[in-house]
Amino acid sequence: MLEKLTKEIHFFNSHPLGMRMLLLTNLIYALVMPIVELFVGAYIMRNSSDISLVVIFQLAVYTGIPLTFMINGFLLNRVPIARLYSLGMLLSGVSMFAMMSLDNLNTPGVFLAGLIMGLSYGFFWANRDFLALSTTHDGNRNYYYGIETFFYTMTGIIVPLGAGAFIAATEHNGWFGGKVNVAYYCLTAGVFALSVFASLLVHRGQFQNPKKSPFLFIKFDRLWNKMLGLAALKGVAQGYIVTAPTLLIMSLVGKEGALGLIQGVAAFLSAILLYVLGRTTAPKHRLLIYGLGCSLFVLGALFNAGLYSALGAILFVLCLLFARPLLDIAYFPIQLKVIDVVAEKEKRNQFAYIFNHELGLYLGRLFGCGLFILLARYVSDYIALRYALLAIAVVHFLGLFAAKSIVRDLEE
Repeated sequence: MLEKLTKEIHFFNSHPLGMRMLLLTNLIYALVMPIVELFVGAYIMRNSSDISLVVIFQLAVYTGIPLTFMINGFLLNRVPIARLYSLGMLLSGVSMFAMMSLDNLNTPGVFLAGLIMGLSYGFFWANRDFLALSTTHDGNRNYYYGIETFFYTMTGIIVPLGAGAFIAATEHNGWFGGKVNVAYYCLTAGVFALSVFASLLVHRGQFQNPKKSPFLFIKFDRLWNKMLGLAALKGVAQGYIVTAPTLLIMSLVGKEGALGLIQGVAAFLSAILLYVLGRTTAPKHRLLIYGLGCSLFVLGALFNAGLYSALGAILFVLCLLFARPLLDIAYFPIQLKVIDVVAEKEKRNQFAYIFNHELGLYLGRLFGCGLFILLARYVSDYIALRYALLAIAVVHFLGLFAAKSIVRDLEE
């Protein structure tokens, strides 16, 4: 066992310094993401009676991301990329402080907190995507995203279990005078501390900014337009995926303790699978992995629609916990390969495609979130969580055919 572990560490160290520093930075920040994604939604539900506020928060996040991508593009001409990357991580803590400083959760306040979180994600993802592109090549991207997704999945065990147990114990044992919101304040402080540590670590990577050149374009190669279509389909699903697990678990299963336990148990098996896939698969396996992820998403939605109970919600979350990382480990290398090819063909700044890709995601996210808000407020929460989720999963499955077309073009 020790020999095997030593071999894996040696293999990790055989990769370039920039790639290793980026992975280690993302490992630290991965401890933050589950709190942001899961427990912010739970906090909103606990302190309001309007579940559509959760989606309004997410819609604000999605609105802030492409705006920040554009701002980031201009700032890269003047500011070191490591500093912008750090800013993104630090703003996640600022957003949570803003949310929890609200006396009453209302649409404007929740939207503002979500917008700040969108700025955080924008600076984080814009620079993370470029650094992933510049520090890897097509041959090691399965490994890179396998390791990165392994990190995020493993923290999906530790953080939800720990944070969920902390919140539940606060309520059960009367810690902090039985004020559960104080537990959320403590988690927010932890998020900020981890963000500071990660932002310091990223400066050791000696990362280089992209070359100064225009990044705003309207017309693109046909291959890139196909990639934008795939991004939009991914975005439609993201509009539901980020919020649906929290809403279903809180509505049908229980409170935050149950949420953390369910996330943690399934994430352990998923993490092992992802490490193996990242270590052993090649570019030719990406479509197979993507198809498996799409199928699991549909299967989970079928369980939820057919049962719509605690068991259905648990089965959906389990399927989703496997589907999301499988989709990511296949999707991102395909995206970066397309950027490599099209940027060389059109002689443009690679960041132009990273920014444009985010616009494609945003259009899909806007549709997904907008559909949920309309259904939840003007039809019923029941329809939004039971049947619309299945429709979203089926629409997302169409992305498999788009991915096949893209890979076929890359091979020609």
